[in-house]
Amino acid sequence: MLEIAENGRTWVLSGPTSSYAVHLTEHDELLHLHWGPAIALADAEELAARPLPGASSFESQLDGREEYPVEGGPRFARPALSVRTPERRGTEWTFERYDTEDDELRLRFKDGGLAITLHYRTRGDVVERWTTLDNDGAEPLELLRADSATWTLPEREGWRLSQLHGRWAAESRLVRSDLTYGEKVIGSRRGHTGHQHLPWVALDTDATEERGEVYGCALAWSGSWRLAVAQLPDARVQITGGAGYDDSGLLLLAPGESFTTPVFAGLWSDTGHGGASRTWHTYQRTYVIPDADQDRPVLYNSWEATQFDISEDQQEVLARRAAAVGVELFVVDDGWFGARTSDRAGLGDWTPNPDRFPAGLKPLADRVHALGMQFGIWVEPEMVNADSDLYRAHPDWVQYQEGRKRTEFRNQLVLNLAREDVQEYLWEQLDGLLSSAPIDYVKWDFNRCFTDAGWPGEAYPQRLWVDHVRALYGLLDRLRAAHPGVAFESCSGGGGRIDLGIMSRTDQVWTSDNTDPLDRLAIQHGFSQIHPARVMAAWVTDSPNTQLNGRVSSLRFRFVSAMAGVLGVGGDLSEWTEEELAEARRWVELYKEIRPLVQHGDLHRLRPPTGGLSAVQYVRGDETVVLALLQAQHYGEPLPALRLRGLDPTASYECLETGEVHRGAVLLHHGLRTGLRGDLDATVLRLRRI
Repeated sequence: MLEIAENGRTWVLSGPTSSYAVHLTEHDELLHLHWGPAIALADAEELAARPLPGASSFESQLDGREEYPVEGGPRFARPALSVRTPERRGTEWTFERYDTEDDELRLRFKDGGLAITLHYRTRGDVVERWTTLDNDGAEPLELLRADSATWTLPEREGWRLSQLHGRWAAESRLVRSDLTYGEKVIGSRRGHTGHQHLPWVALDTDATEERGEVYGCALAWSGSWRLAVAQLPDARVQITGGAGYDDSGLLLLAPGESFTTPVFAGLWSDTGHGGASRTWHTYQRTYVIPDADQDRPVLYNSWEATQFDISEDQQEVLARRAAAVGVELFVVDDGWFGARTSDRAGLGDWTPNPDRFPAGLKPLADRVHALGMQFGIWVEPEMVNADSDLYRAHPDWVQYQEGRKRTEFRNQLVLNLAREDVQEYLWEQLDGLLSSAPIDYVKWDFNRCFTDAGWPGEAYPQRLWVDHVRALYGLLDRLRAAHPGVAFESCSGGGGRIDLGIMSRTDQVWTSDNTDPLDRLAIQHGFSQIHPARVMAAWVTDSPNTQLNGRVSSLRFRFVSAMAGVLGVGGDLSEWTEEELAEARRWVELYKEIRPLVQHGDLHRLRPPTGGLSAVQYVRGDETVVLALLQAQHYGEPLPALRLRGLDPTASYECLETGEVHRGAVLLHHGLRTGLRGDLDATVLRLRRI
């Protein structure tokens, strides 16, 4: 809901429980008024009437209060916008007008030839903000920095910052720390979202999992990015974020050109970190993720079984075993195309290897469909091997610096997707591939960072950092429109490209290359702070885990760990015993029963994976399911009971595993097997209202 004051200078956007308010002064200074519990327009106007504190020679009355701080004038805080023209640097805007369309508010400002539009829109209790910059003048404008938004928090004591950090195979680790004076900056200068940080932060003072105020912000951008959380000298806190890592130059806008920043979304919750997470999850399932109301199928991926040594007959054998355990989607991973017998060759040549697939992918896809499964493939379109037909024909199509060595990671180079000829080549290759066989799913990988981000001959080569991402989005949008039945998964060496931007164009994400079921608990716990289980791919692989750590774990533990998201199987099924295959089938059947709750229900984190026992609960309608995993136990130490959440405290619920009847907000004693050796164990408990 949007309310506007009679004088047209105060605006209040409200969701079911929260409000966001801004005010324009008579001097065209746009001030932040309120972000928090729902308020009325009259309350906002009262806040707007309060005078600003007096300025001094050393402090600004605008710092910490401006809605979108620009560079220049009486300001010392980090600017969200920094513009350079041939004559000057900085911005001195005047207000032109506001307008609305549907549920979107637009505030329009002007500074010479630069038009600035601030966009606002509520999605439930999530506020979406972004900015459009138009060059309406006769001279080029250089955007040194163009952030999506600046968020201002209310005055509080003792802010605490939550963030997700990590590295390859250890992504999405949650850490909370006290916010101190100065700036905390996180981001990526790697050309993609990165394994090191997810573009999300949350702030609170004393929130628990289920109680207390939480403010959260998340950026919808899949390239380099930066979020800066600043506690200013007067203790006010602002969060500024957008595309690009530094201020060395983002884009050059020629006359008539424009740039629209990615969405920077924010929410306020008074139901703790768990309530904030559930609000984020609902927002993404409702407004971000394509076809989010559809169940994601149980998949099998052949990579760990075969790696590069694949053949059509071998894949069919695995497909038959996968179908027998109830798999719904069979995926051929790397090695099906070009001269791809190792990671040294073939990237860029997206045609089936004639020795491995003599008649292309269609015969295998047809046989997979005949087994009752969908068919999927792996691709890495943004990359190229030096040993490829594509690179030999077009060595200038990669990112490189003139006169410098072309750096190779994983024996590959990055295609300059900002070039229109590269975009058209990839469209022709991928559209032709998806038209050549009944392909239902594409795992889209990105296995190295930008290093030599140059573009010889281009007048403003820095633009490739932004234009690569815009071209990626355009290519995915074009493919989805041409092949609406194909689902896409975002992968980047695991969780290196996970953000709201890529999620708006893909159906699920590969969370991490680490499939160890114990390691995954912390990864999945962090992931759930912002993103829903509906997109979180999780695999059951072989034991011992030879890919990473050699840990031995039961099939039971591996399945329950992976059932917390979109279940997949990635082990070598040709080596599994008949007993293991039979057990796997039982787990897959159980997952299909609880899948509507896991993928579409409300998540409650009952116990974090920091002690001996971790547990998550999903609630949907009259049903709930608990996944409990025992990581370690000590002799003589009883296991704690689990207090369920999100249920009707006046109702009774029957546990389908034990037959016991419990009242709503129950303490549930779980069915884990206890022993003296500290073995890993896991259980699934289903309850239904009676």
